Amino acid sequence: MSLSRSSLDSIPLSFASVSVGTPDDPLEDKLKAISSAGFTAIELGFPDLLSFSKTFHKKEIKEDDYPNLCKAGTEVKTLCKKHNLSIMMLQPFSNFEGWAPDSKEREDAFSRARGWIEIMHAVGTDMLQVGSSDSPTISTDLNILASDLRDLADLLAPHGYKLAYENWCWATAAPTWSSVYEIVKLVDRPNIGLCLDTFQTVGSEYADPTTASGLISTEGIQAQLERNWEHSLARLTKMVPKEKIYLLQISDAYKPKTPIEDKLTQPQPLNDLRPRGRWSHDYRPYPYNGGAYTQQCLDFARAVLKTGSRCWFSVEVFDGGADGKGKEYEMGDFCKGAMASVKRLLNECADS
Repeated sequence: MSLSRSSLDSIPLSFASVSVGTPDDPLEDKLKAISSAGFTAIELGFPDLLSFSKTFHKKEIKEDDYPNLCKAGTEVKTLCKKHNLSIMMLQPFSNFEGWAPDSKEREDAFSRARGWIEIMHAVGTDMLQVGSSDSPTISTDLNILASDLRDLADLLAPHGYKLAYENWCWATAAPTWSSVYEIVKLVDRPNIGLCLDTFQTVGSEYADPTTASGLISTEGIQAQLERNWEHSLARLTKMVPKEKIYLLQISDAYKPKTPIEDKLTQPQPLNDLRPRGRWSHDYRPYPYNGGAYTQQCLDFARAVLKTGSRCWFSVEVFDGGADGKGKEYEMGDFCKGAMASVKRLLNECADS
C-alpha cells in the first residue's frame, strides 16, 4: 500500500498527560503546554487525575474514592474544553485480567473497573486503555485472559465505551502485538481493539535493555533479528484489520549506558518491575530526540499505516534522560518538540 503524505493529514494527534512534567505539576499547566503545541486531545493519566483531585478537594484522596475522583474529573473535563482538548482515553488500567476465580484480586479488579467506568463518564471519554498484566501470579491461558476482558468489554458496552488493549513488553503472558491481538480475537466483541505502541513492540521484538548491544540476542546473528523484525511487521500489516487499531502511541527508547540488571534472577519484591518495565518507566524520549531505535519506531508506524488505519497517533513518553535519572525541561518547549517529532515521523512514513 502506497502512503502519500496527503493521506496522512487526517490523523488526529494526542499527548498523554503523564508524559510531560510530573504528577505534582498543576494539570492546567500541562494542558496549556499540550494545547499550545497543537495537539487536540489527551490521554488522561490516572496519576494526574489523582493529583488534581487532592488539590481540587484540598485533602488526600484515595485511589478508590470514586465519588470524589468523579467530582474532580468533571472539572478536568471543563479545563480540557477551556484549552480546546478532548479526552481521548483514560489510562493506564493495569493488572486486570487472569486472576484466579473467586480470588480477592479478581474481585478488586472488577470493582476497580466499575469505578473507572464512573470516572470515564465524569471526564467525558469513551475509551479505556488496559495494559497486558505483568503480575507473575496470573494465568497464562489466553482463553482465561480473554474471558476476563470479554466481561470487561461487556461492562463497557452499555455506555458506548471501548477497550484499548495494549501489549506491555514486560507482561507475563502477552508482551507482543501478536499475543494481544490473539486475545482480542478470542474476546470477539466489537468494542475491543488494540492500543499499539512503538516502544512496546520494539522493546519486545527488537531491543533488550539487559544486553550490552541493546538488542535481543539471536546467537550473535543480527541479520536474523532483522529478518524476524521485518516478518513481524509484514504479519501485522497483513493480519490486523484497520478498524481494530484504536491508537498508536509514539515513543523511542534510550539504550541504557549500563545494561539494566535482570532482577528476575534474584529475590525481589512481588511488585518490582521487570527490566523492560524499569526501562519503560524512565528511558523513553520522543523520536529524533536521542533515542537509539528511531528507525524501528518508524518501521512500526509505517506497518500500522499500511493496514489502512488512520487512528490516533498519541505521544506517550517517559523521558528521564539518557541515564534514566531525570531531565529538566520547560513543558511548552517539550510538547512543541514532541509535535515536531510526530510530524517528522509522518513525513518519513510517507512514500511521497
